Amino acid sequence: LEEVSVVGGISSYKNYKKLLEEELDILIVCLTNDIEPEVTIAALNAGLHVFCEKPPGRNVSDIIQVINVEKNNPNLKLMYGFNHRFHASIIDAVNIIRNGSLGKVVNLRGIYGKSNMISFNQTDWRTKRSESGGGILLDQGIHMLDLFRYFSNNEFKCLSSHLSTSFWDIECEDNAFLTLKSSNDVIATLHSSATQWRHKFLLEMTFEEGYLNLDGILSETRSYAPETLIVGQREFEDVTFAMGKPKQSITYYEYDKSWDFELVEFIGAVRGNSSIV
Repeated sequence: LEEVSVVGGISSYKNYKKLLEEELDILIVCLTNDIEPEVTIAALNAGLHVFCEKPPGRNVSDIIQVINVEKNNPNLKLMYGFNHRFHASIIDAVNIIRNGSLGKVVNLRGIYGKSNMISFNQTDWRTKRSESGGGILLDQGIHMLDLFRYFSNNEFKCLSSHLSTSFWDIECEDNAFLTLKSSNDVIATLHSSATQWRHKFLLEMTFEEGYLNLDGILSETRSYAPETLIVGQREFEDVTFAMGKPKQSITYYEYDKSWDFELVEFIGAVRGNSSIV
């Protein structure tokens, strides 16, 4: 079989090493978790900027290898595809946090659930530990972990965790329960689930002067819709009337351009026009 085939003017390669022999500027890596680190490292060593879909690898060892190569190539940009950061509701929430009107973050609570795994009959690579490295936490919960870090502008350590294969007969976890703590004592909890029986995204954030709730997030199937941002202000209310029901505003979002925006951000970083990557 030929290593390279051309259909409609687009070349297709059976081996990524053959692709890297071409004259390229950037490489976009969309492969299974077991091969992503190897291809990312090869591309960086070939002098290419890299955009790679999440997660960075199956385990810490994979990621350390990538970090070491990245340090040896300081002029190259490496970005991972955490597209949730580029959803309109997330962008608006970040702007509210950064303007300081709500004060400092107090705690975070996230739920991210699927109706089931992508495939629960052990034929999909996501259910095989050797290829995926993990189950629902690494596949989906990692987005919520990234948002914890993004919104709090801090790193977290795990206080407690429990991974379980509660229902599906697979090698990896179908549920993950985590309690995390940041260096400045912000507590965050996460439940990542493949037994939610419906798609669900909910991130509740409490601040000194109010709260932000991100309820729902747009996707191609719209199965997590509607995407909303709820903003509430803390009030010292009259305990005889409407206690615990402060005024709040709700914004609904109808379009998801996150995939476009993250690639625009990556290209901007390559051109030296980004402060994020």
